[in-house]
Amino acid sequence: MYSKCGSVLHAHKVFKNMPQHNVYSWTAIISAYADSGEGEEAINLFQQMQETGLAPDKVLFVVVLKACASLAGLEQGRKLHSDIIKRGFQSDVVVGSTLVNMYAKCGCTEDARELFDNLSERDVVSWNAMIAGYAQNGLGKEALALYEQMKQEGMQPNNVTFVLLLKACASLAALEQGKQLHSEIMKRGFLSGVVVGNILVDMYAKCGCTEDARELFDNMSERDVISWNAMIAGYAQNGLGKEALALYEQMKQEGVQPDDVTLVLLLKACSSLAALEQGKRLHSEILKRGFQSDVVVGSTLVNMYAKCGCTEGARELFDNMSERDLVSWTAMIAGYAQNGLGKEALALYDQMKHEGVQPDNVTLVLLLKACASLAALEQGKQLHSVIMKRGFQSDVVVGSTLVDMYAKCGCTEGARELFDNMSERDVVSWNAMIAGYVQSGLGKEALALYEQMKQEGVQPDIVTLVLLLNACASLAALEQGKQLHSVIMKRGFQSDVVVGSTLVDMYAKCGCTEGARELFDNMSERDVVSWNAMIAGYAQNGLGKEALALFEQMQREGTKPNEVTYISVLCACAHSGLVDQGRYFFDSMCKNQGVTPTKEHYACMVDLLGRAGCLADAELFINKMPIQPDIVVWMTLLGAARNHGHAEIGRRAFDRVVQLDPKNAAPYVLLSNIYAAAGKKDELAKIRNQMKEAGVKKMPGCSWIEVDNQLHAFVVGDATHPQSKEIHAELDRLVGLMKMAGYKPNLSFVLDDVEDEEKENALCGHSEKQAIAFGLINTPFGTPIRIKKNLRVCGDCHNATKIISKIVGRDISVMDANRNHHFKDGFCSCGDYW
Repeated sequence: MYSKCGSVLHAHKVFKNMPQHNVYSWTAIISAYADSGEGEEAINLFQQMQETGLAPDKVLFVVVLKACASLAGLEQGRKLHSDIIKRGFQSDVVVGSTLVNMYAKCGCTEDARELFDNLSERDVVSWNAMIAGYAQNGLGKEALALYEQMKQEGMQPNNVTFVLLLKACASLAALEQGKQLHSEIMKRGFLSGVVVGNILVDMYAKCGCTEDARELFDNMSERDVISWNAMIAGYAQNGLGKEALALYEQMKQEGVQPDDVTLVLLLKACSSLAALEQGKRLHSEILKRGFQSDVVVGSTLVNMYAKCGCTEGARELFDNMSERDLVSWTAMIAGYAQNGLGKEALALYDQMKHEGVQPDNVTLVLLLKACASLAALEQGKQLHSVIMKRGFQSDVVVGSTLVDMYAKCGCTEGARELFDNMSERDVVSWNAMIAGYVQSGLGKEALALYEQMKQEGVQPDIVTLVLLLNACASLAALEQGKQLHSVIMKRGFQSDVVVGSTLVDMYAKCGCTEGARELFDNMSERDVVSWNAMIAGYAQNGLGKEALALFEQMQREGTKPNEVTYISVLCACAHSGLVDQGRYFFDSMCKNQGVTPTKEHYACMVDLLGRAGCLADAELFINKMPIQPDIVVWMTLLGAARNHGHAEIGRRAFDRVVQLDPKNAAPYVLLSNIYAAAGKKDELAKIRNQMKEAGVKKMPGCSWIEVDNQLHAFVVGDATHPQSKEIHAELDRLVGLMKMAGYKPNLSFVLDDVEDEEKENALCGHSEKQAIAFGLINTPFGTPIRIKKNLRVCGDCHNATKIISKIVGRDISVMDANRNHHFKDGFCSCGDYW
């Protein structure tokens, strides 16, 4: 009686005062502890009883087996199993079913199934025990298969069976099987029970059918707080946070009191919506109901504030929690990491270690992401050591995040070594490594890895294809980009706005603006990124008027331009000499559109003025900037000074660049070009000496060309290509024809102090000229030639390529670090305005 009334202490007191005990009194007290959740004490009492010499009966074995199951006490359970066999109770259907349940609850589904198959007699409880074992161990398919066997053997299911099977369907998102079970439930008249109704709502919601779940919920004859929680969870888990919060309002109107589970679900809905004000109201509700001390509620509150961008509020809550577990620490670390506060995340991890809390794989993944965002390689390596010690290195998510961290810290070799040694790789792992290559400017390696990915039978997802399109764009690898376009069409990804925008960008960066525009016009959905991609594409290809016309169309169609749009518009004006329009758009952006200019916008304006030869205006503009000019702004002015031969302004810009980045070779090269073109030998010699003293080395020019789906790279002065002899023979032929057409080498672009003949040879070895020659001897007559260069094309190569395009009758595109040049019949699309 005391036991059934929940007073275990009174029950134990009576038991102790009994003059003697038999198996029934022992069973009563052991059951009291087992039923109250104190399994360890129940097992201890059972062992005490055995020491008295009393033999347990089958009822007591069932009680103790249940205690073992609740504790996942497999070792003790196996001992009981041996004792049961010795005493001959194994053939009892109740004992057998409880043994099946014990093994399953301990995670030994194979042992449970072997026992189940060998039971001499099975009832619905036996079947339910095995189905539950599968369902609880994530083996939903096996649970549903066993139900089919159950039906074949003529065993009738009960409501418990259906509850277990619906849970299996929910875990698998097996909607059709769930619907079939729903029909059976209707036929058997089990739908009236609130438990079955709740699990049906849960199943439909977890299968993504929130409308069906809501219809069921609305038609339930009886609802409890679990019913409301199931529906709220369904909305929250399917990204319908607003609907979850609206249902909570209805719940309050109907007088149903939320429990801690309800409030946790609603806080998660607020997190997904970044609905801080509603989250604060829920916080007040939590305080009123006294749930604030619950560690789960507290951790979810921390998470909500952090996800809503209120990291200070999250930290205050975190610091004031009466109890914190690993989830609490992870929630706060996640809040910092997701809000771009990587340093704070890593500092909190140090505090976590100091308090003796060990990270799990989720915590470590978040910390690795923080290191990646900060490019904090040393701290990332320390976390790598922790991962190895904790045995998490085989976790595919941890491994993929490690690859990503090393790659984002610029250590692509370390990332690749990790990637190659991963015991298991999924598409996220491949994406991490491909992204590492793309972000490090190693597009060729990214495309090569994709070939390996295909060979290993791994299917790319949207993320993979977007990354690879970016790789193609960086290399001007149009043919490989077109092949990826075909893959996108086959996979049905073409309607995705991100994929569409990236395709537009790829075609435009490869010089194919017509293809880009056709894609853009046919997009089923366009966002500001799509418009920006097309406007930038026109700008990079020297089509300023087209870019501005598209910008006007964008506004007419109701898409609001952002700061990136204006960068592209200003670039279009700069590359096309539209100075007045550029000034107008810059002023309008600030005054009428509410866009605060960034360093990039100021650099565009300096470029606009500098290209037009308004160098004094450009320098004055820099000096009046409300923000500190960066290296890009000063390099832009220095480049303009080089183009217009203005040594004085060039020298001032050079000095500023060297102050900001003493090891950068580009300013030395540009100022040397200015002095060489002006014939200022003394100044040229001084700059060369200064460059040597600073230990600065010029970055070698490199050009790529794609022929037969293979990328070929050429470096200035390099003779290692297998066709090097043929390439230089073709260049000699071209130089002869070019000179007959009036070509004169511009020797100012060679800085070495050598004879003019050697300077001519050096110019002939420039990487873009080698790539063009390779293209001419390896592609059919009339085929366009597309070159990608890592640096800005030099003036001599620009002039030479114009003449070559006329001599050989080919269209030649050169995509350099600044823009795309399209050469045809002796002219360039830039109009020599570059």
